[in-house]
Amino acid sequence: MIGGMGPPGFPSGLAAGSPEEQKLRRLYRSLDEEGKRTLLAFAEFLAERRQEAAPADAPLPEPLDIPRPENESVPKAIRRLAETYPMIDRDRLFQQTSALMAQHVMQGRPAAEVIDELEALFAETYRRMVEGEE
Repeated sequence: MIGGMGPPGFPSGLAAGSPEEQKLRRLYRSLDEEGKRTLLAFAEFLAERRQEAAPADAPLPEPLDIPRPENESVPKAIRRLAETYPMIDRDRLFQQTSALMAQHVMQGRPAAEVIDELEALFAETYRRMVEGEE
């Protein structure tokens, strides 16, 4: 890079990135292959979490019947549950989902245990929506 210019086609300064981007790159590089895949899957989940809210007067659709596969990873479970419950705004569960994902990745909590809790979280949120509590 010459004179602070980024790669061709990118704005000046973009190559260096913000301190958060630099930290994320360092963390990514320190992970093993499975950790890198998990981090990328979680980043994809975060990037896709925005979805259009259904009109308030529309009836609440039933959850889809998407079975839980054996040996499912936590990021794939999050995606499956988001598809199972498309009526739930992902932002609504972001903090709880992120906390559970962090417990799995950072603290080594077993995937099956985290997925059980994620399923309960989504089901309870749906129940509360149906009953008008949320």
